[in-house]
Amino acid sequence: MPEPLQLVAHRGYAAARPENTAVALSAAVAAGATWLEFDVQMTRDGVPVLLHDPTFARTGGDPSVVYERNLSELADMDVCERERFGSQFSPTPVCTLRRAAELLASWPQVTAFVELKRHSLKRFGPAAMVEAVLADLQPVLNQCVIISFVDAALEETRRRCAAPVGWAVRTWNKAARNTAGGLAPEYLFCNVNKLPADPAAVWQGPWNWVIYEIVDPDQALQLHAQGFHYIETMAIAELRAALQERGCL
Repeated sequence: MPEPLQLVAHRGYAAARPENTAVALSAAVAAGATWLEFDVQMTRDGVPVLLHDPTFARTGGDPSVVYERNLSELADMDVCERERFGSQFSPTPVCTLRRAAELLASWPQVTAFVELKRHSLKRFGPAAMVEAVLADLQPVLNQCVIISFVDAALEETRRRCAAPVGWAVRTWNKAARNTAGGLAPEYLFCNVNKLPADPAAVWQGPWNWVIYEIVDPDQALQLHAQGFHYIETMAIAELRAALQERGCL
């Protein structure tokens, strides 16, 4: 029997809520998600916060670079994504990783993919960032998978704890295949547009593939039939509903 299809809520329910926020994570779980993904950057004073970009320009209308601001300076930052949602979700505060961990503790059925972003890794170094992230996740580490495009961050994670890790593939080439083989992560993340046309060319290994960004149920089912069991989507409610209607979840 094939492994069941698993849907991962990309940055929470990001299609309908401000991404990487407590409201987006809560909405995803309310929609039935048992797998979440969110991004982590660090403030100047070393506090992990949920944020994809290095600045707040897109989500908060503020060009400030996250690692050039202390957490206290972000108290009034409203990351409600006005360009997408107007004032519908205003005010939406910056979500700290510690707050995300508190939410996870209340959702024991949920596993979170926690992505360490390269901008903050470059600024602080893998050792400092991994240490800060693991400290905030400690109460719920058994519900977390540490992921990154930066393999050094995953190596550092493995030196410090037994949490599973996931590597995100930036370029599909021989060098990346060698890196994946050396890391042997529990998960490999890949943009669907980077996958080879020939399914037989997909790398085999001890990992589970997580494929993003998928919103079409037909595409999700096709990928699942090809052996990709984890499908990442920002439209978690819509994709779940479409697949449930077909009896596929």
